[in-house]
Amino acid sequence: MYWHPRGTTPLYYETFGKGPPLLLIAGLASDSRSWQPILSGLREKCTLIIPDNRGVGRSCQECPISIDQIADDCRALVRDLGYDRVNLLGHSMGGMAAMAYAARYPETLDRLLLISTAAENSSRNNLLFNDWAAACAAGSDRAAWFRGIFLWIFTEHFFHDRRAVEQAVHCLLHDPWPQSPQAFRRQVEAIADWHGTDLLGRIAAPTCVITGDRDILFPPEHAHRLARSIPDARVVVIEEAAHSIHMEQPEAFLRAVVTFLEL
Repeated sequence: MYWHPRGTTPLYYETFGKGPPLLLIAGLASDSRSWQPILSGLREKCTLIIPDNRGVGRSCQECPISIDQIADDCRALVRDLGYDRVNLLGHSMGGMAAMAYAARYPETLDRLLLISTAAENSSRNNLLFNDWAAACAAGSDRAAWFRGIFLWIFTEHFFHDRRAVEQAVHCLLHDPWPQSPQAFRRQVEAIADWHGTDLLGRIAAPTCVITGDRDILFPPEHAHRLARSIPDARVVVIEEAAHSIHMEQPEAFLRAVVTFLEL
């Protein structure tokens, strides 16, 4: 389904399930389909609200992109769906948008889950993401490009199954709604431009920060740093997981989410 939070920008979302509302915000270059490994475990416990962020999937890819705009889009969606309050979960870039949402709209938030994220991107990551964007714009071999990103978001164990790696690449190469190089660049710039450290003290909702013990993009120390700065926060470390925790360790991820939300 589509909605127009500002009357001009068409954004796509899906909603299904039953129970208290949980809005999921995906990360860089990811859309609503990225949550597939955990949806069956949540849809019987939550009403899931899953948007494609601006710049990806079936949402508008030619529009301006910032972390605050993604947060505002989510607030508009919650309001338009008629919910007074929701639980919110954000992964990576989506975690940044979730922090912005929590600071800007505290009266609409029950509980907050921040996954594999940080209050601002590191200089190393900004350089890395910029290189990814440049390679994408230059028309580099797409299969090699995707495999190169996999090296940063999955553990070594993922690569033991060569068939699974190639199936993942195949799905991305045949995506019916591929992200344009320009939209990818705008998301990368949105991440680099966002600095949320000063917002953390304004987050009033109980917060769970989930990190993978083998995440090399946002190592566990980032999660502990967030928890020290957010007034009511705890950390859950999931073992044998890198950046894409919900894809590599969906059962452990679900246990952490369900326990925190008391579902």
